[in-house]
Amino acid sequence: MIEYRNVTKKYGKQTIALQDVSFRVQQGEFVSVVGKSGAGKTTMLRLLLAEERPTSGDVLFADLNVHKIPRGKLPDLRRNIGMVFQDYKLLEAKTAYENIAYVMEVIGLPEGTIQRDVLEVLEIVGLAERAEHYPHQLSGGEKQRVAIARALIHRPHVIVADEPTGNLDPYHSRDIMRLFVKINELGTTMILATHNKDIINRLGRRVLTLTEGRVIRDEEKGKFLL
Repeated sequence: MIEYRNVTKKYGKQTIALQDVSFRVQQGEFVSVVGKSGAGKTTMLRLLLAEERPTSGDVLFADLNVHKIPRGKLPDLRRNIGMVFQDYKLLEAKTAYENIAYVMEVIGLPEGTIQRDVLEVLEIVGLAERAEHYPHQLSGGEKQRVAIARALIHRPHVIVADEPTGNLDPYHSRDIMRLFVKINELGTTMILATHNKDIINRLGRRVLTLTEGRVIRDEEKGKFLL
């Protein structure tokens, strides 16, 4: 489903973010990408979203080279890849419901469809009763659940999460990870980038370990080993 083929990403002549990275992710997998800050985790994810271009090598999604997709078709790619960030990226002047509905309104979907789908994803993430609350009325864990609901709204094939628990305490971090596991069990492929050792060791799923831009370890039931 997703494949990186000998991918290298350089910034200028000196900085190498990724070096000769190759791996595949199958439909329905839960893959964690671990490494210290600066190891190349975020660059790897940005390449999949075509927000960065590789210096060499190819990144494929559903057998398509994402960096050869015409610019006008990139929104179609990104609707198939839901993105969850560390800092939530919610609109403070909109309720939880409105933050999720907004991405559907932008592409002109009918109100009935929006209402049905937003309420459905809020139910999935356990926030149906918080739909009319604004971000400042929500806890950090609840904000991240809204962000996850927003990532789910287009029913993407893949959810990509970049340090999604970085701003959360251990209790809410475990809560978010249970939600990711639930989403994965419903059939959505998960790619999680994190440096949280406890989360990785508790998951017991596939782990790619990055060091200085290289994949040094790829284990089916991996541990956080750096």
